Amino acid sequence: MRSNRTTSVTEFLFSGFPQFEDGNILFFIPLFFIYIFIVIGNLIVFFAVRMDTRLHNPMYNFISIFSFLEIWYTTATIPKMLSNLISKQRTISMIGCLLQMYFFHSLGNSEGILLTTMAIDRYVAICNPLRYPTIMTPRLCAQLSAGSCIFGFLVLLPEIAWISTLPFCGPNQIHQIFCDFEPVLRLACTDTSMILVEDVVHAVAIIFSVLVIAISYIRIITVILRIPSGEGRQKAFSTCAAHLGVFLMFYGSVSLMYLRFSATFPPILDTFIALMFAVLAPFFNPIIYSLRNKDMKLAIKKLLCSQRTLSTSAS
Repeated sequence: MRSNRTTSVTEFLFSGFPQFEDGNILFFIPLFFIYIFIVIGNLIVFFAVRMDTRLHNPMYNFISIFSFLEIWYTTATIPKMLSNLISKQRTISMIGCLLQMYFFHSLGNSEGILLTTMAIDRYVAICNPLRYPTIMTPRLCAQLSAGSCIFGFLVLLPEIAWISTLPFCGPNQIHQIFCDFEPVLRLACTDTSMILVEDVVHAVAIIFSVLVIAISYIRIITVILRIPSGEGRQKAFSTCAAHLGVFLMFYGSVSLMYLRFSATFPPILDTFIALMFAVLAPFFNPIIYSLRNKDMKLAIKKLLCSQRTLSTSAS
């Protein structure tokens, strides 16, 4: 809603969606099935780990927590995207926009911290295998998992609180497919120099996490290459391959989105990058974890077979 300077904006309009009156269903259907797959796929990974005692160790515990977070990470944005694709209004209230930004980025922060924790866990397991059981105790594992989530949600509160105090009195079109910091801040009727500060803060957090994970894996690969047997090297690589793939997808797409500062992309490329880290990365995560890990495949098969047996006996 646009009005004069004395009237504040109460809702925002998304303009990052394709402008096809009759073709939106072509975007709605695949996005709907992708969302269903993300939810079901990550739930399967989560319950497979929880119900198989062989997977009750730090690495798989972190994977199950990550899969659980992925469900809510996508739920923060995709249902609203689906609603906007079949709606002519494509609007979101001010409060709804702030909540979407908060939960989407809080969950994303928690996942980023958890990926960093998983890299350190693999570093200790491969580089210090004898000390691993005494270092990564169940208690420390639970503390790291809880700490990742708690810190991820707390660190965003001041930023969201500050944005909620800004005046919005002009254009209300968000040039994106969901509420994000930079597009929303550009609509504020005040000095937007803080956008650069926001970019720097986000960039420092992303670069720090990437450096920690990269250094961990450089050290891990160095140690693996020193293993004399080919079978030992293959086993060590297989335990890290899935996590490394998820790390590259997650931080690769996040870097494209938040490490460009003043650089501008064409709107269609902007939309594709947003879809890549908000939709496609969570879509491939359960596939990567289930296909690249023999223990996970066995656990998933065991889970599905037990459910089929229960349904058969019930009927």
